[in-house]
Amino acid sequence: MIGGLLIMGGIGLIVGVGLAMASKIFYVYVDPKIEAVEDALPGANCGGCGLPGCSANAVAVVEGKASPSSCVAGGPELAYEIAEILGVKVEVKEPDIAKPGCTYGVGDPGCDLKYIYDGAHDCRAAALLDGGSKECPIGCLGLGTCVRACPFDALSMGPDNLPKVDFSKCTGCGTCERICPKHIITLTSNTRRIIHFNVLDECLAPCQQKCPANLDIPLYIKLISEGQYREALNVIKERIPMPLSIGRVCPHFCESVCRRNYVDEPVNINHLKRFCADVELKGTERYETYLAPPSGKRVAIIGGGPAGLAAAYYLKRLGHDSTIFEAMPKLGGMLRYGIPEYRLPRKVLDWEIEGITGLGIDVRLNQRMGKDFTLKSLKDEGFDAVFIGIGAWGSRSMRVEGEDLEGVLSGTEYLIQRGLEKDVKIGKRVVIIGGGNTAIDAARTSWRLGAEEVTVLYRRSRQEMPAADYEVEEAEMEGVKFHFLAAPTRLIGENGRLKAIEFLRMELGEPDESGRRRPVPVEGTETIIEVDNVIAAIGQFPDLKPELIQCDGTELETTRWNTIDTDPETLQTNIDWVFAGGDVVNGAATVVEALAGGRKAAHSIHRYFNGETRVQPMEGIRKEIWDEAQEEEVKSVPKIPRIKMPDIHVPERKGNFEEVELGLSEEQAREAARRCLQCGIYCYKRN
Repeated sequence: MIGGLLIMGGIGLIVGVGLAMASKIFYVYVDPKIEAVEDALPGANCGGCGLPGCSANAVAVVEGKASPSSCVAGGPELAYEIAEILGVKVEVKEPDIAKPGCTYGVGDPGCDLKYIYDGAHDCRAAALLDGGSKECPIGCLGLGTCVRACPFDALSMGPDNLPKVDFSKCTGCGTCERICPKHIITLTSNTRRIIHFNVLDECLAPCQQKCPANLDIPLYIKLISEGQYREALNVIKERIPMPLSIGRVCPHFCESVCRRNYVDEPVNINHLKRFCADVELKGTERYETYLAPPSGKRVAIIGGGPAGLAAAYYLKRLGHDSTIFEAMPKLGGMLRYGIPEYRLPRKVLDWEIEGITGLGIDVRLNQRMGKDFTLKSLKDEGFDAVFIGIGAWGSRSMRVEGEDLEGVLSGTEYLIQRGLEKDVKIGKRVVIIGGGNTAIDAARTSWRLGAEEVTVLYRRSRQEMPAADYEVEEAEMEGVKFHFLAAPTRLIGENGRLKAIEFLRMELGEPDESGRRRPVPVEGTETIIEVDNVIAAIGQFPDLKPELIQCDGTELETTRWNTIDTDPETLQTNIDWVFAGGDVVNGAATVVEALAGGRKAAHSIHRYFNGETRVQPMEGIRKEIWDEAQEEEVKSVPKIPRIKMPDIHVPERKGNFEEVELGLSEEQAREAARRCLQCGIYCYKRN
């Protein structure tokens, strides 16, 4: 008995010693932080973090290869718990959401098939077979691989064979984005959407490709057709912060490439933009705008015109504070001081600007660069970056005898005086020199102020005229006369007062730098007519004085056109912390181009704050319209008349500056929206 106990005790001792030795040899250290993080994780092993299970995610989090918030199944509460374990701080982050980027499946309407192959039931496999079975090279293949891969059942295949997102279930884990071989479904957020620009592999309608602001036109029109006006306006404001104004003054380049041009007439793209902005204007409250958490960065915006307002708006949405420095008594730039009220009522402009500054943007009025502040003083005041958007307020000279006579005016100054609500005297016979929108605005303004005979003198033909066609047509309806192929040679005065103008007939020669045929004088065709006023509207340029562009011995680089020289892709100047956009970079251009420049600059400043001293151009940006988008054969599309914008009859316009265009009714807007073909590059709604 005793012997047996001794034997058992000896065996136990040997086993214990062996296990002790083995524990020393095969000892595995478990990091208590990894163990604590893994215990905190839900153990779902769903793969939503992009790693093979919660154990792998715990290791990645502790090693700094994954974020404390990488577990999408656990939610924000878990992120805070893990951060506490690691001793780090979790900052507020926008939620990501999946967004399918294709509108059409297979069928009519839809994308045509190149072939039918039953052996491939996975999008990745199908993509290897000549890019997939669809004619469209960048469209969704529709085999549902993303749906099967989603760990949260947030995706399903719709009746059109395209993935649909259940936003209540989507966690933004990115599984669908990682698995899609065509990059059709992606993660997005408020910030991502407002800093997004057209890229090469997107299925973009021709109108969206043509729009300087990259506005998602098919989407907001579709939302209007469904009565979702607030949602439509949110889509617009991701690219354009002033839809009320731009919906009234935009030259709508987009409509020139609308596919309905091959059927009947283009969709009322700009009128529809104005419509959903007017819905908010006429409503009881402003729509809420998402703002990212404050970054602590401050930006000085020099110029309160469209470029400056856009830059301030998008910087605020990205979390950065702005202060606008404006030389004039009110904000708006040429929107206020260059565009007459019959096109853009001041009360509408004021309401829109209040919506932007009301986000928390500081404003300093009557502050002139070079006099009240300098680039150096702004830097010394603590601003982290500067955006210059001072526009193009200088007027070009006609370079003819008699320009200094009383009664000769600059088109820009003429409209500015009206914008300042000053009493501008005008005679009975007025001649406008020029062919741009400023010339047309000056002509129509003169008619409203009582001029009995208004003539526009333009040195080229109607075809070369840069003014918008519809503006010229409106001027003709109001009785403005046009004298094409004519240029002034001298202004004739008496006792210092203008009495007549002499002009010469022109003919068109070879194209010049602008691509338009150069006007050549025809000798011996001098003509003299009596006039009371001549208004010169032959071009504008930025008024850049040397003292405006210096800082600590460094001078901003400028071009031979007296514009600020920037990287065309980033709008960053040769001084790292100074950016510029709008007319001060482009020369006199359109409002929509200025707004687009403000957003582009805000994006670059955002990246500058994130560590890019010299901001690098984004890769894969689409700059030109795809040839495939110019499809002339639009099959089976029935003709539907374009909706005519209601307006004030011509006799009622005389002597006042009431807004001419009255806006679409809800019924008209829904009808106009239904005309949209909802195009992609190849696809369009065929019936």
